[in-house]
Amino acid sequence: MATEYPHRIALLGLGTIGLSMLAMHLRRPDTSITVYDPRPNYESQIRSTLPSLLDCPESTTLIDDLLRKSRLKLATTVAEAIQNATIIQEQSPEVTASKQALWKEVAGLAGPDVHLWSSSSGISASVQASGCEAADRVAERLLVAHPFNPPHLMPLIEIVPGPETNPDRIEFVRKYFGDVPGPGVSGGSQSASQHYRPITLHKEIPGFVGNRLAFALLREACYLVGEGVVSAKDLDSLVTASLGPRWAGSGVFESYHAGGGEGGIGAFLQKLTPTIQDVWGELGQIDIQGEQTWKDMVVKQTEDAYGPYTPETRKKKEEMLRDVVELQKKKWGEL
Repeated sequence: MATEYPHRIALLGLGTIGLSMLAMHLRRPDTSITVYDPRPNYESQIRSTLPSLLDCPESTTLIDDLLRKSRLKLATTVAEAIQNATIIQEQSPEVTASKQALWKEVAGLAGPDVHLWSSSSGISASVQASGCEAADRVAERLLVAHPFNPPHLMPLIEIVPGPETNPDRIEFVRKYFGDVPGPGVSGGSQSASQHYRPITLHKEIPGFVGNRLAFALLREACYLVGEGVVSAKDLDSLVTASLGPRWAGSGVFESYHAGGGEGGIGAFLQKLTPTIQDVWGELGQIDIQGEQTWKDMVVKQTEDAYGPYTPETRKKKEEMLRDVVELQKKKWGEL
């Protein structure tokens, strides 16, 4: 088993992210994955969801085949899940105390050389490890490997080490995700260009970078709708008709570097200094925990515009994401 599957992964937590991560890990032919979730019905969720994530929606034998070949194992306890694991990845709820308790339990059961990864979207590795004993070496082995939803499609892996994380652990996770084949690539072969694009943050910061950028845009979007400047539907149309396509090909800094002409981003910032400063000074300040008139408007307008989020909608949006990512690779190679 160790020779056939050198990467033996324990996935703790099989919600939306966990199931998508399971599909991602299974695309590597050198992995076996043991999963654990405290919910009693998690096996039925795997059986109903995983085939479509692995591009086999009509298969009635896929899960049984994976179980028979020991590529997939279903555990009933944390201890069972992490037995013989070389990588432990958690997708537990975004509650600091829960993650600290989980790593404390894991530290008492796992081997001393096991890689410890968190899929947290905002809780740092140092905070998660703070409840563990120094002798367990959790802080030097733990890092955040934050995927964007859905990770079986989205190329980003945001690697956020703690101040005590061993550099070798960082290099290992970068190589691991860099070698995961993209969706639709069979037999473990790689596509023409690398699908997953791991980036490493140089220091910890709440929310990391991806969500800080996303939440900054969300805050201003909520403010603009709440102030009656624009409708939720039209704001979305603005993003998909301008910022979205541009950022899919260039990103923030490269876009404004091009916007400055021959002088690049330096010229852009200089030419638009008054306008930029006026806008920055007027950005909306809203409180999600306080008065929420804006929230009622955002929720109502969004629900009126789009209705419930159905499986058909999810499938359509995932197909579009696939097309965008493949177009990036086809036109530009590794971005």
